[in-house]
Amino acid sequence: MSSKRILLVEDEEHLLKTIQLNLELEGYAIKTAITGMEALKVFRNNSFDLVVLDVMLPEMNGYDVCEAIRKENTQIPILFLTAKGAGNERIQGLKLGADDYLTKPFNLEELLLRIQILLKRNFFEKKEKTVEVFTFGENEINFFSYEIKGVNQQKVLITKREIALLKLLIERKGQVVPREDILDEVWGIDVYPSSRTIDNYILAFRKYFEKNQKEPLHFLSIRGVGYKFLE
Repeated sequence: MSSKRILLVEDEEHLLKTIQLNLELEGYAIKTAITGMEALKVFRNNSFDLVVLDVMLPEMNGYDVCEAIRKENTQIPILFLTAKGAGNERIQGLKLGADDYLTKPFNLEELLLRIQILLKRNFFEKKEKTVEVFTFGENEINFFSYEIKGVNQQKVLITKREIALLKLLIERKGQVVPREDILDEVWGIDVYPSSRTIDNYILAFRKYFEKNQKEPLHFLSIRGVGYKFLE
């Protein structure tokens, strides 16, 4: 089972390292940022399950970062950390799409518990939204029967691994899914296919679903980073 991926954004170095260490001890995979602009760059180049976000940041404050993230991803849980405890500050963060709010100084055990609750809630929400048949354009994917209907409108039976990769990309539509995530979640930690192997799967998807395979609209390769699905 893959580690949950958390983006931790905090400009106080000591606090950043303390939180990062405790999260890693809990088994989470952590990437960090110390400015608002860096946070957005890291977010857009990776895939995360949760964002822990300080409000007072250099370059771009946490509220603006939250608002930018919500324009791209409405589902990922966001937990604000801030020294500001006033009610209006809390309301502002929640209005912008934050899921929870913790005021500094805080108890690390409480932070870990809130993160665990947010991740669990998001997991069950995603599970409830799982559909048997997914359609985009004229294309159709049945995740239970492994049947697809592509641009030629003929039903084709594809493999379990192809379905798993399609499901992963579609669940994170609009996001770049790093190659490492695909290896971990689709192939498993004990199997190491080459980059070309994953490319071949993407080429197959384009053959199934793209009207123009040379100019794909749905299945994109992001050089040096990973792959993206657009509906």
